[in-house]
Amino acid sequence: MTLVSRSGRLAGRLVTALIAVIAILAVVVVLSAVHLLPQLRNPFTQTTTDRGGPALLKSITSLSRYEAANGSFQVVVDLTKRVSFIPSFLQGSETLFIGQGSDIAYVDFSQLKGQAIQVSADRTTVSVKVPHAQLEPAVLNVDQSYVYAEQQGLLNRIGNFFSGNPNSQQQVYMLAQQKIQTAANQSPLIADAQRNTQAMLTSMLSSLGFTHVTIMFT
Repeated sequence: MTLVSRSGRLAGRLVTALIAVIAILAVVVVLSAVHLLPQLRNPFTQTTTDRGGPALLKSITSLSRYEAANGSFQVVVDLTKRVSFIPSFLQGSETLFIGQGSDIAYVDFSQLKGQAIQVSADRTTVSVKVPHAQLEPAVLNVDQSYVYAEQQGLLNRIGNFFSGNPNSQQQVYMLAQQKIQTAANQSPLIADAQRNTQAMLTSMLSSLGFTHVTIMFT
């Protein structure tokens, strides 16, 4: 009887201690929930830390080619053809052609290598070397281009009537395209493209957390 009594008392004490521990934990959880105690943290919570830098080169080369500026041009072609010792009213022509066209200035990012981007140790400063802007071949907009005036000698008109040559205006088209290309080369299109590229890259890199961005055209 004595052994049984002692076992019973021991079991009772264990139950009382367990209830007291549960009650204390419940009070702590409640106080933490109402912000009277610091909130409890799960000791087994998994944390992830990324110590790598942003994929700058991949972000830039994914653009491949950035079309940074587009220019529209209008040119006038005055083409005169004469044949020696034959009057112009018999053989010869004069064509006044208005050409409309455009050209695109772009920067090619596809050949950028790893050394083209330099990042400071504290990852606040970045410098990027990119190629100079280039011009696409000029394009003549045939739908908006037209012959303003044309005069042809009698023999030219007869020859065109019987030949039905659909490429009779090919030469003025080619000259107009060449003039548009020359105008694009002499225009500020390249400078505008590089300024727009610099602004685009600066904005993109600043959004990645860099406070000092330098863009150099090489």
